Amino acid sequence: MTHTHMDLLPATRRALDHRLAVTQAEGRAPSVVAAVVREGRVVWSGGRGELPPGADPAGVQYRVGSITKSLTAVQVLRLRDEGLLDLGDPVGRHVATPHGGTATVAQLLGHTAGLAAEARGPWWERTDGALRPELADIFGERPQRHPAGRRFHYSNPGYALLGALIETLRGAPWAEVLRAEVLAPLGMTRTGPLPSAPHATGWAVHPFADVRQPEPAVDLGRLAAAGQLWSTTGDLAAFAAFLLDGDDRVLGQAALAELQTPAVAPEPADWDTGYGLGVQVARRQGRLLVGHGGSLPGFVASVWVSPADRVGAVALANATSGVATAALTAGLIDLVATNEPLPPEPWRPAREVDPELVALTGVWHWGSAPCALRLHDGRVLSLGPLGGGGRRSRFLPAADGTWTGTDGYYAGETLRVARRADGSVDHIDVGSFVFTREPYEPGADVPGGSDPEGWR
Repeated sequence: MTHTHMDLLPATRRALDHRLAVTQAEGRAPSVVAAVVREGRVVWSGGRGELPPGADPAGVQYRVGSITKSLTAVQVLRLRDEGLLDLGDPVGRHVATPHGGTATVAQLLGHTAGLAAEARGPWWERTDGALRPELADIFGERPQRHPAGRRFHYSNPGYALLGALIETLRGAPWAEVLRAEVLAPLGMTRTGPLPSAPHATGWAVHPFADVRQPEPAVDLGRLAAAGQLWSTTGDLAAFAAFLLDGDDRVLGQAALAELQTPAVAPEPADWDTGYGLGVQVARRQGRLLVGHGGSLPGFVASVWVSPADRVGAVALANATSGVATAALTAGLIDLVATNEPLPPEPWRPAREVDPELVALTGVWHWGSAPCALRLHDGRVLSLGPLGGGGRRSRFLPAADGTWTGTDGYYAGETLRVARRADGSVDHIDVGSFVFTREPYEPGADVPGGSDPEGWR
């Protein structure tokens, strides 16, 4: 099912307009623009405050800061999918760098390499990148702040290394590769490393007076892959749709799922947030959201999607601080998902029927615990307890006649149907655990066997 702008009820559109207006007024932002995506389409967009005369708010460029990192991560996963690198490779295998070379590509993507958070001074976000022409120039006296792989520690220099990795393996500047491989296929024609009219001016708003001053918009140089880009709500809406569905021209669903899986356990104090391989993961208002925030002097930005609701939102503002774009995007998603939830997909019978697999479904027992094996379209299986919580997983068919877990406890584990000499099913083996039709079924190949006196 697809939706157009008119699918949203007038009351929902008014609520979205009001939420945007409140954010701009209370955040004291010169301007805020936003958009909502549902099922791959923009269903609402708007702008408040000072906008270029006659410009469509959806086409006005703002600087998006660290949202750039998500696009850089997509480039790196493309290199992996082409076999040019492995995520476990030390980045120093591909890039000559004085620091951070032993960190793996995956650790850099997930900010677990232990590198310093910021580049060496002066304040790099307000300093022309031409002052740091080499990778060595971005590292300070203590480039390594934590042991690699032990904890999440956000690192802008880490993404500078990833930008250098892309340039080395592609033999072209990072921005050119990004445009050709990611931006152009997704239709993000108003996204790039430099602003083009119409674009917003970045402002710092005084915290206690209704006055402002312009912020510098410098070229980040070697740190471009960490935060250089300018974009629009129209383009980032296309990126939000990509985060929901993937695009085989850029990155498929399997690699997209890797991006969105937290690299390490979140900090205990921040249990509601995590970080994947280039995207942030957060729980807001009972929803799992995936996306990224961004900021540079004069600008703040957010793009988030709720995969369960098939809804995404983008918000951009031209103020250094005080504008809650993350709260705005989460609120826009909540308004649409709560007021106009999508109906579930209609049930349809499977397109293929395999009588042997149908016969395999039903109740199986792990020891004395009853579980249900279900068959879905495409020969997909799911297994889980008949009761409440427990170990539940879906399994995709493999060419060798087995199935591989995609989620839950058995993610990556193999489900195998064990047969007797006469071809009948003896048991199901899932990662070495045996499931039988009856609890500890006599005669079945259960490790340790069944008590010869049976149940008593």
